[in-house]
Amino acid sequence: MPRLNQVIALAQGRKARSTSELTETYHKCQQAALFAGQVKTYRPKNEDGDMYPGEEKRLQLRSEELLAHVAEVMSGTMDIVATQDFANCAATGGIVVDGTTILSFVPPTFLCFLERELVNFRTQLSKLPLLDPAKEWDYSDTAGCYRSKPIERAKTKKVPKFTTTAQATKEHPAQVDKDFEDIVEGYWTTVDFSGAVSAQRKAELVTRVGQLIEAVRSAREEANCMEASPQVVGKKLFDFILGNNA
Repeated sequence: MPRLNQVIALAQGRKARSTSELTETYHKCQQAALFAGQVKTYRPKNEDGDMYPGEEKRLQLRSEELLAHVAEVMSGTMDIVATQDFANCAATGGIVVDGTTILSFVPPTFLCFLERELVNFRTQLSKLPLLDPAKEWDYSDTAGCYRSKPIERAKTKKVPKFTTTAQATKEHPAQVDKDFEDIVEGYWTTVDFSGAVSAQRKAELVTRVGQLIEAVRSAREEANCMEASPQVVGKKLFDFILGNNA
């Protein structure tokens, strides 16, 4: 008996061939002239009259033969797909990562679905933002996110500063220059919060999903390696449709 993976490969080609032949047959059915034939002969009125060659248009298609061909093509496709689907009902595989079984007796149809979903999830993971490596972060359970170490910066303000450059005399007032200097007025403390992930966490997640994808693929191959019992369903169906059992 063939293995399920062989049947799956065969089914793909059979479906394509069936679709092509059914499309061709569909177009033929719309050409009534292909189903029409004619023989035309001439008989003179008198025995010694002139004879003319007959005319013949050969019949190109017969409905029952066309139906039998369609039934044969579709039956073959139905049989191979039935063999695949019936085997899928019994085939299973286990998802095992590093010796730990995650799921057991998983059918191949779900394994195919699961692989696609995990690949999509890995793509999402690749887009996760990373924590700014220039800052020192700690996870805050209270805030539910990462919190940076407080950074304190002085806040300054400018205050005027007067310097006497010439003393006052009886004739002239003192000469004073006005300048400004920065003095510390207070301190700003800044704390940043981030919902991003660390590079280590992101790499860990991507690795674990990758391991799971490989395990799913192995499970799918395991399931697809089971033997598939050939199914014969097409003939029974078309015997009923065409009335061959009557």
